[in-house]
Amino acid sequence: MKRQEIIAKALAVPQMPMPVQKIMSIINDPDATMMQLARFIEYEPGLTVNLLRMANSAFFGGHGMVTTVKDAIMRLGMQRVYQMVLASGVAPFAKYEIKGYGLPPGQLLEHSAALAVASEHLAGELGLTAPPHTFTSGLLVNIGKVVLGAFLAVDAEPIMEMAYSKGIPFEKAERAVLGIDHGELGALLLEHWKLPEPIVYVVRHRLAPDAAPVRDLALDLVHAGDVIAKMTGIGLGYDGMHYAPSETVFARLGLTAEHMERVMESSIEHFSEIRDILLGTE
Repeated sequence: MKRQEIIAKALAVPQMPMPVQKIMSIINDPDATMMQLARFIEYEPGLTVNLLRMANSAFFGGHGMVTTVKDAIMRLGMQRVYQMVLASGVAPFAKYEIKGYGLPPGQLLEHSAALAVASEHLAGELGLTAPPHTFTSGLLVNIGKVVLGAFLAVDAEPIMEMAYSKGIPFEKAERAVLGIDHGELGALLLEHWKLPEPIVYVVRHRLAPDAAPVRDLALDLVHAGDVIAKMTGIGLGYDGMHYAPSETVFARLGLTAEHMERVMESSIEHFSEIRDILLGTE
């Protein structure tokens, strides 16, 4: 299976559930009201539960229990609600077993949650304001791996063999064997789903930010957050640490080993909470 065949099959992957698409269209409508959004979410039990759990979580929430959708939206703000709705739409894809990459069911979602949390915590650690799409981008950067490993059942063994025998990063081996890497494939899929361009940009360039045409803070944070998430060992597959961190990104951020260690510790405290919200577990 080569590049054009892979892309064609990837773009045939079902879109996010219709309720999720509808809610995203409401959020993106400048004339929509909070009450319209709240009423629609209230008709979707799964989204209601996730929204309330998010609003009452230590990572997203504040003090005092929130019990209504309206109050949850008030506490979180529209951007966080957008993130939750989008994550709820994409999370089911990341629950699959990713056979070609040695990832049991749910393990990729664990890594994605750890990556998203680490990316935002990193901004705080460095005294930066994370762009609004940073967390969502972190959740979605591995969607191409889901398509390759679960929907297309790509055999990763030749990719791994090339990466290790030639000592090259995993995504370069993917491109050599398949004609495309999971970052580019994920970006093409999200573009096809009409997700915002800033998110698509991060997904497309996260593996090789030095080659990105324009510097992007969210991209830098997600790239470094991915390295930190991998250091925790959470949700690693066969490809593991076989990627090349960008020294340029680390230098741009002024990132030190001490920063990374503190972010890793703080991220582990919160990642399981986010994972459980996305998995719908207690």
